[in-house]
Amino acid sequence: MEENVPDVENEEEDLFEHFNIKVDLGQEIVRIDKFLIDRLPNTSRSKIQSSAKNGNIRVNGIFVKSNYKVKPKDDISIVLPYPVREIELIPEDIPIDVIFEDDNLIIINKPANMVVHPGYGNYRGTLVNALVYHFNNLPQINNEYYGRPGLVHRIDKHTTGLLIIAKTENALTHLAKQFYDRTIQRRYLALVWGDVQQDGTVVGNLGRSPKNRKVMTVFDDPSLGKHAITHYKVLERFGLVTLLECKLETGRTHQIRVHMKHLGHPLFNDLEYGGNLILKGTVSTSYKKFIENCFELIPGQALHAATLGFVHPVSNQSLNFDSKIPEGFEKLLEKWRKYTSSAHEI
Repeated sequence: MEENVPDVENEEEDLFEHFNIKVDLGQEIVRIDKFLIDRLPNTSRSKIQSSAKNGNIRVNGIFVKSNYKVKPKDDISIVLPYPVREIELIPEDIPIDVIFEDDNLIIINKPANMVVHPGYGNYRGTLVNALVYHFNNLPQINNEYYGRPGLVHRIDKHTTGLLIIAKTENALTHLAKQFYDRTIQRRYLALVWGDVQQDGTVVGNLGRSPKNRKVMTVFDDPSLGKHAITHYKVLERFGLVTLLECKLETGRTHQIRVHMKHLGHPLFNDLEYGGNLILKGTVSTSYKKFIENCFELIPGQALHAATLGFVHPVSNQSLNFDSKIPEGFEKLLEKWRKYTSSAHEI
């Protein structure tokens, strides 16, 4: 059943593999694309050449092309997208909000309550199912990712907003490097419990909780979890809740949600991290009813991927996209504005 499905699908670093190879002293001189084919599983020569073309291969810290000749003692580093999962992707005629599209990529404004990729028992009704249908109905697409969208990053089921999907291997590799290099610009809007006093930054390693594998936690031990950084800025205060702008330096699973809970400010109506409880305010019946009405406006955490900026993989043009707050989230903010400006005792 869907209620038992772990909501853990936004870790873009998990979409890419980082390989590091130390070349043996006895290695004969050979082209790097040939060298890597023999050492990397499930990797084609074209994929390696595309990675080299987009600057994803370094030797001794320097970017190299696919015709570079490997030498003994070379230190090789390469970033590659993970192989596509062997899941039958069923095309489904599900409406999608396309913000931008060309032959290389597509920008989608994802609604709440939609899983991005099939898995964990959800093989139908996902964004990828909708995209496969969309791609199949385009007039001309002749590339390796026809019918199998190239996910560059993901956002959680109840998080709304902008997603970029690659339509060619070259675009996927190019965008993968931008995410890996942390040059993708992302701005989220988040409504959190509590009165956040000032802007700040959260630095805390994230990993799966040893007590509950469906959720993530911040580890005090620097040897555990993955390094994560979230910057936040106060946009609007409502006394009991605060609207924040969050900018990510890393893209760990549930990063904003976990970092905000770690600060003592869980996202409003976050089902996994306690934000769906009344954490601030009075004990009056009227206030309880007010919060319940607020919860009903959105199916999960009040989090929206509002902006996305990156360099186009072919034109090298800097592109920036914005997405309006969805209707439920906007109504939620309006209710809080009216509540805080009314005669209710807070």
